[in-house]
Amino acid sequence: MPTSHRRLARFAALPLFFSILLLLSCGGNSSVTPPPPSGPFSNASLTGQYAFSISGQDTTSGGFTGIIGSISADGNGHITAGIADVLDLSVNPPASVISYSGGTYEIQSNGRGVMTLNVTGGGSLQLSLSLQSNQQGILVETDGAATRNGTLNQQTPAAFSPNSIKGNYVFDFAGVSFAGNSPSIISTIGQFTADGNGNLTGGTIDVNDGAFTPSGAIALTPGAYALDTNGNGTNYGRGMVTINDKTYAFYIVDNTRIKLLEEDSAGGAEGDAMLQSGAIPAKNSDLNGGFVFLTSGSVTAGTVGPISRLGRMSTDGSGNVSKVAFDQNDNGNNTHISEGSNLSAATYSMDTTNAGSGRGTFTFQNSSVGTVSYVFYFYSPTQAVIQDVTPKIVGDGTMMTQIAGPFTTSTVSGNFVFNWNGLQLINPSAYVEHFVGQATQSSTANNNLSGTADFIEIGLTSSNGINLNAGISGTLTINGDGTQDNPFKIAVGGTSPFTINFKAYIADGSHIFVNCYDSDRTTSGFQVMQTQ
Repeated sequence: MPTSHRRLARFAALPLFFSILLLLSCGGNSSVTPPPPSGPFSNASLTGQYAFSISGQDTTSGGFTGIIGSISADGNGHITAGIADVLDLSVNPPASVISYSGGTYEIQSNGRGVMTLNVTGGGSLQLSLSLQSNQQGILVETDGAATRNGTLNQQTPAAFSPNSIKGNYVFDFAGVSFAGNSPSIISTIGQFTADGNGNLTGGTIDVNDGAFTPSGAIALTPGAYALDTNGNGTNYGRGMVTINDKTYAFYIVDNTRIKLLEEDSAGGAEGDAMLQSGAIPAKNSDLNGGFVFLTSGSVTAGTVGPISRLGRMSTDGSGNVSKVAFDQNDNGNNTHISEGSNLSAATYSMDTTNAGSGRGTFTFQNSSVGTVSYVFYFYSPTQAVIQDVTPKIVGDGTMMTQIAGPFTTSTVSGNFVFNWNGLQLINPSAYVEHFVGQATQSSTANNNLSGTADFIEIGLTSSNGINLNAGISGTLTINGDGTQDNPFKIAVGGTSPFTINFKAYIADGSHIFVNCYDSDRTTSGFQVMQTQ
């Protein structure tokens, strides 16, 4: 899956520390009837080796937990082998390498499915998945052990060698830091250079740790990487790497992508590194057009809580930002900025000091939200990872170019997979929610979305449990030329049916980003068109 999608799939806007009382319920009683599955997918769609990564919270302790690994699928519904790194910061030792003795999966014609991985020695991992294509998909854990979600990417075993990791890579990690007096949420983005011989020779990094002021651009400390010599390297693409003095396990997807999980005493974080390719923007004149951006994270001081931010902007090639439209959900308090209204100090700057890094910044001021500031790194001419560095906020997400409108419902009609993540703000304690599913977007004006979702909603003292095969329906309304926010009202079935009111921003005909503007949740995410 393109990394912009991976980041949205994996990073939920949630506080990372609270104990969770698990109250499970399953399926049924949906007020929205799921449509019959239809499409080109089957068990044969999942054939070969796949790297996967999921992260979230342990449902016993509330601590950060992540899994990255590699599995083999036979195309007939069987997982034949696999290994994984499992990190749970609530146990000691927190990290271990496990193997999978086998497992099963079942893929419906619409690309939705379920997978069970059997752990050698006992236990299992159950995942719901939605395939965007035969090569990539979105995952949500649905066994109740943790609120983890993430992605699946087909591997190229021929790339399981050190010289496959060569060139400039942009990375994006999110998780937990132990650097302060208490654990804090952390976002780390940057770029490193790998020489193909086991060395990271340099790079640039930005760290936003909730316990400290954002670092700004700092030089990355040289490091080293190596594949395992016990067979896990050549068979699964596993190895270890040191990035800026932190230790990560990694699994090679191919020479353009690596999945990583931090495993050291400094904390825990998960993310991907992507090879920079194409004409990476290097100076202000390289940015001249529209961009959509989405971040989720936490307010770390004052009124602490989850925050999600979605917007668009135009750049002019000379360092100026205009036509900003912006929707912020701060712990259920929603603020909208209409395009171009009441802006000041709206600028951007590509980093020429760290030339070639793809790094840049942008900022603007508005009386409703104050100063908003971001740093980003491009890994392709059109896509970047992005970090919210607004004072007292830690956030992480994606940015991509927006094609010129106008947009209509016909522009975005087709079959999509979707992923939404956030918090349901229920008293006395909020609960985490992750959605994954498949839907058809039609060109009609009303009732133009129909599909099916699997989702989890689990919290401290409140829960809507695990819901499988829940129907969804809704209406995406295109306002004006569609480049700004567009109302997207979605009814969700399941054990306790509900409605989510989103604001949607269209990047192009294949990508729609959403942010909830209800007062009872801070959920955000995306839908991306299936290509199979």
